[in-house]
Amino acid sequence: MGCGTSVATEMQVKQLETAMKAAVLIQRWYRRYMARLEIRRRYTWNIFQSIEYAGEQDQLQLSSFFTYMLDNFTHLNGNGPDLISQLLDPVIDPWLDRETCYKTIPIPESYTGPRILFPLSVSDTNALLSAFKEQQILHARYVLQLLYESKKLLKQMPNIVHLSTSYTKEITICGDLHGQLDDLLLIFYKNGLPSAETPYIFNGDFVDRGKKSVEVVILLLAYLLLYPDHMHLNRGNHEDHIMNLRYGFTKEVTQKYKTHGHEILQLFQDVFSLLPIATVIDAKILIVHGGISDQTDLELLSSIERHKVKSALRFPRRSLEQLDIGQSHRLGKRMRSTDISRPSSSRSYNGNHRTPTLSWQDSGASTSSSSSSSSSCSSLCSPRTPSCISPQTYPSSPSTPCNILQVPFLDSLSSVPLPSPPQQEREWKQIVDILWSDPKTQEGCSPNSFRGGGCYFGPDVTQRLLHKHGLQLLIRSHECKQEGYELCHSGRVITIFSASNYYEEGSNRGAYIKLGKELVPRFYQYQVSRTTRRLTLTQRFRAAEGSALRALKEKLFAHRSELMTGFLQYDPNETGCVSIGEWAKVLESVLRLDLPWRTLRPHLVHLAPDGSVEYQSCFEDVGPGAPLPQVAPNLAETLFRYRTDIEIIFNIIDKDHSGLISIEEFRHTWRLFSAHLGVAIDDRAIDELARSIDFNKDGSIDFTEFLEAFRVVHKLDIKDHHLKQG
Repeated sequence: MGCGTSVATEMQVKQLETAMKAAVLIQRWYRRYMARLEIRRRYTWNIFQSIEYAGEQDQLQLSSFFTYMLDNFTHLNGNGPDLISQLLDPVIDPWLDRETCYKTIPIPESYTGPRILFPLSVSDTNALLSAFKEQQILHARYVLQLLYESKKLLKQMPNIVHLSTSYTKEITICGDLHGQLDDLLLIFYKNGLPSAETPYIFNGDFVDRGKKSVEVVILLLAYLLLYPDHMHLNRGNHEDHIMNLRYGFTKEVTQKYKTHGHEILQLFQDVFSLLPIATVIDAKILIVHGGISDQTDLELLSSIERHKVKSALRFPRRSLEQLDIGQSHRLGKRMRSTDISRPSSSRSYNGNHRTPTLSWQDSGASTSSSSSSSSSCSSLCSPRTPSCISPQTYPSSPSTPCNILQVPFLDSLSSVPLPSPPQQEREWKQIVDILWSDPKTQEGCSPNSFRGGGCYFGPDVTQRLLHKHGLQLLIRSHECKQEGYELCHSGRVITIFSASNYYEEGSNRGAYIKLGKELVPRFYQYQVSRTTRRLTLTQRFRAAEGSALRALKEKLFAHRSELMTGFLQYDPNETGCVSIGEWAKVLESVLRLDLPWRTLRPHLVHLAPDGSVEYQSCFEDVGPGAPLPQVAPNLAETLFRYRTDIEIIFNIIDKDHSGLISIEEFRHTWRLFSAHLGVAIDDRAIDELARSIDFNKDGSIDFTEFLEAFRVVHKLDIKDHHLKQG
């Protein structure tokens, strides 16, 4: 009997050992599985963010080019670019400053949308909520009146709003919404509508990217008018009419309000420039959209006339007339001319088609990522110099000080010492840093080369500013975070982002913060989704990863000739293959996206039997969106790559937003665009292109249809489309 018990015990021990081994194996498998998912998550996130910031840098370069042309083109060539001045220094119609701007607009009997009365009441904001949920649009008269009243209120507000928790239980702080109405409605559902008992701070970037920017900003302004002491709006870097041209808000307004869209946009421009730029809670917590720099001065920020900065992308006027070019030219004959292009804008394999850039730098400006925190690091992307006034690239001289500007004068470059920045420029830099900067883990302050504007600020910069002003916490937004929020700088900096599914369905959560009298932040997360909950973890990852890889392949296709030039340098015999290291080196040099190319290689190219990369397989999954018009191959690739920039220039020319421009305006677009790129585009080629796309020969070009031909699409999408049609 004792022997039987012993046998049973041994069996149980063996079963237990087997179970433990199985558990260990499952645990190892699960850890490896999650590790692989984490790798995929990280490179997917890196792709999304790198492409997003590359787009912002392109926008900043385009805006800097416009600024350069506006400030200096008249002096050098004797004719001013009127179209650019309309964009950067628009004259606001005085009619919009009077009540007649909306009173003369009739509301037809057939209008079925919400009807509101001013001053607004709770029933009016409820009507707006209900109407927007039902996809209704507010009449242009009400929009203009809402903007007019908002403008009057915002004019009375300070640059930095000071709040106290002694009058309320909690304050809710929300980050970027980017036109995602569902996120705003979910926040209101979970946290309560704005009221005296539920005050809110929305920290900028209400518009752009999403399809409901108009509805989001109308609701926020309506609650601001209803509860001016309990609803607070900070300005973000997308509350900017130049950013709106690229990222969708301008297009959305003109599509929804075809008759009065221009007037509405002008008033939005005024309202955005009047938004406060910071909020302080209990003299302890600073809330700004982007961040700070080592030069951030809250006293100076408090005194700035913020409405004068219509766009943070509009560099303050400093034309060459302010500089003594003649005297400096004589001095320059004895100096070695230099090219002070930003290193990050050069390309190893593109034939240097971009011309030298002009970098405005203070004598103490930092250009190194490891610069000391005592130096000024405000920055915007330097403009590409127009080809019509650009000299050839000259070898750089390390002896040239960084406060020397190289300008074209007659047939050579002239070295011009920069004057100390005027007050207007110092104020502009303060706002740029507040709206555009990002935190970094390293000490110090350096130019934000990844975005192209603002700076990177380290924990020492944060600590100094907080200590100087007796603050304990900085809350900012501006960056999408996978969990909707993130802490850094030993918990002294919090990033809050409220637009869930920002890059792709399931890509990230949204979040908001609640602060009580104890000033301890509590985080609330959410995710708006009608499909994500039904997907498994692997399916969600696969969907986001697929979207990111598609965007990356489009980028490869748009840079095809540059990449091929680089590959052929390593493959002089044209075998079609290079090593993995050479393939990765070319992609990094041309695209400048700072991605783990070796990790991404299996998703982008095929390997030959000997383990080398068949580099032409980079481009096999993508192609043009429609049959191309008659256009030279090099011009076609230029169109693919700079499609968005061309569309922005076209939208400036197309004043009535009809989608049609004359052939002469088409030529004007190309002259401006070729100056932006610094590349010579033959007028004859442009004329042939214009004639080929004037399909009905009426002298007008449907520019939207033309651009559609230069949209990169995936061949699998084309097959799916044909199958559905069949």
